[in-house]
Amino acid sequence: MEKNVESILRSGDVLFLMLGAVMVFAMHAGFAFLEIGSVRKKNQVNGLVKILSDWSVSTVVYFLVGFPIAYGICFLRPAEALISQDQGYQLVRFFFLLCFAACIPAIISGGIAERAKFWTQLAAGAVFAGLIYPVFESIIWGRYSGPLQGWIEDLTGAGFHDFAGSVVVHSIGGWIALPAMIVLGPRLGRYVKQKSRPIPISSIPFLALGSWILAVGWFGFNVMSAQSLTGISGLVAVNSLMSMVGGVLAAVFFTRRDPGFVHNGALAGLVAICASSDVVHPVAAFFIGAIGSFIFIKGFTWETEKLRIDDVLGVWPLHGLVGSWGGIAAGIFGYKALGGMGGVSFLGQLIGTSVAVVYAFAGGFIVYKLLDAVFGIRLNEDEEFRGADLSIHNIDAYPEETIKP
Repeated sequence: MEKNVESILRSGDVLFLMLGAVMVFAMHAGFAFLEIGSVRKKNQVNGLVKILSDWSVSTVVYFLVGFPIAYGICFLRPAEALISQDQGYQLVRFFFLLCFAACIPAIISGGIAERAKFWTQLAAGAVFAGLIYPVFESIIWGRYSGPLQGWIEDLTGAGFHDFAGSVVVHSIGGWIALPAMIVLGPRLGRYVKQKSRPIPISSIPFLALGSWILAVGWFGFNVMSAQSLTGISGLVAVNSLMSMVGGVLAAVFFTRRDPGFVHNGALAGLVAICASSDVVHPVAAFFIGAIGSFIFIKGFTWETEKLRIDDVLGVWPLHGLVGSWGGIAAGIFGYKALGGMGGVSFLGQLIGTSVAVVYAFAGGFIVYKLLDAVFGIRLNEDEEFRGADLSIHNIDAYPEETIKP
């Protein structure tokens, strides 16, 4: 009887995590539509193919290298051995956590859109999903978490808390993307004689669809980060919801209903709440999301107009800056005095977030500098002018229109 109960509980955990993995997997369709709505028509096919190809490469390298680095589990054993003890729980856990790792190249893709070579970016994504990201994952969530987390806890009284990846996933992805955009440089015509000339996007409906898909999948991203049925928390679900709507309403207010900022404001709220969704009060979650949305709006304007960094989807402010804010916010609103669950430290959150920023920026800069020096990472001017669809894939997004008289 005891074995039967244990088997049922383990089966429930496998099903629970598999459903979470499917929801987060679906978010990659959101990344794709968010990108193709934000680029010109001549680069839409490239965005779709990049996201799917990056996902596929990430799956292979994370299976063979990344997951073993992060958690010390290798799947190169007979199939019977893979399911004999836990009914395949570690396999489906790999699937779930792969969806997090594959977010890194998907995030970068949006920032460097319309001007990056296909194969070199695929290679960069493989390095990030198979090595750079899993190493950091291992020292926060995985097999090597003891030294850094122990040091932070001894110093501040609490370890670094990142329940669903504001820092481990989003901040890392955004800060890796920043040096990629710096090394690549802006798109042709984006800045002329030191003056900003914004390039119109192709489709608000596609952008909005991408945001909606991401927002729905995000509840799997956050809630299923418990990784077991017994760990599930309604607080995580409601906090994710409150932070999302906080981000939306802040964008509605601060941008006078701009549709691009409103739909990205929802994502800013969701990025910001990942770290603290299990420890803060829903009212605090609303303000975390609203502040995150404000950071994204101001950060995107500062990045593109003052720093003149051509970030097509605003991935550095959305994921890098807002993800970092999410990590720090856990150390503010998580205190019991502000209605939180406690067990966090502002200084600990600041240290952990800072380590992530330095690690990600340095890793991204080294990888892209090396790839640029050896292979080149940017399309030439003629290819960029024609568009990545025709230059790389030999077809555009609307083939019927090209054959009309």
